[in-house]
Amino acid sequence: MDVLELAAQLGDALKQDVRLQALETARKGYEADRQIQALVIEYEVQQKAMEKQAADPECDTHLVDMIRDRMNELYAQITTNEAYLALEAAQNEVNALMNTVNRTITQHITGDVGGCTHDCSSCSGCH
Repeated sequence: MDVLELAAQLGDALKQDVRLQALETARKGYEADRQIQALVIEYEVQQKAMEKQAADPECDTHLVDMIRDRMNELYAQITTNEAYLALEAAQNEVNALMNTVNRTITQHITGDVGGCTHDCSSCSGCH
């Protein structure tokens, strides 16, 4: 069988994995959540205002502080939102799965089973 055919089969199998399905469900929930979408839009607007102020040679530092404070508030609201947390958790699960898949493929290519060196800086995630 051709390598690309096997890759397509792997992709189809991954698509059926509950972790990828959970990610899709979490993504839809995140995108449908009007509150978080409004927060994200406002955050982006504040970010553009901050960039504009930073480029202004006569920058108003009080205004920059106000924008920064608002951005921090928005960030906190976004990252504690249930839809965001569900999406982040689902993405982390998929990332762990993909790391395991990639590590397994690499092990079969190289023959190196590897082992935990307990030096996480060089690790793709064994634990």
